[in-house]
Amino acid sequence: MNPNNNEELKAIREGVRALCAEFDAAYWRKIDEEKGFPEAFVKALTDAGWLSAMIPEEYGGSGLGLAEASVILEEVNRCGGNSGTVHGQMYNMFTLLRHGSEAQKSFYLPKLASGELRLQSMGVTEPTTGTDTTKIKTTAVRHGDKYVINGQKVWISR
Repeated sequence: MNPNNNEELKAIREGVRALCAEFDAAYWRKIDEEKGFPEAFVKALTDAGWLSAMIPEEYGGSGLGLAEASVILEEVNRCGGNSGTVHGQMYNMFTLLRHGSEAQKSFYLPKLASGELRLQSMGVTEPTTGTDTTKIKTTAVRHGDKYVINGQKVWISR
């Protein structure tokens, strides 16, 4: 998809907007009041293929790019949803795409695309760096066929 094609981006906006319309303000208030996770919303986005936007088609995803993924998240927020509950699913798999073996990609990516598996956590925040990933002090040093990781994390996000 061409990120400069406004018609394609408009179609994505309209599709996400239509899905979001099924989740009114009362739905989001209830989630907030219960301090819950919007399972039904995340499932609907997954079933519609929006959360697998950046997973390559060969692994069951939509094969879209970052511009399209940004439009999806923008529209979720514009419609009153909370993209914070779904953005991890869209971008955390990049580590797997970039550094995973073919066996790992073949095993995990189709499950992420279908919603069978969720990959929404990350361990970034450190005591002296916050979420500024350019200043992370944790290290991973290879020793033989294993890695030794040294560092400290403050919390792990969902």
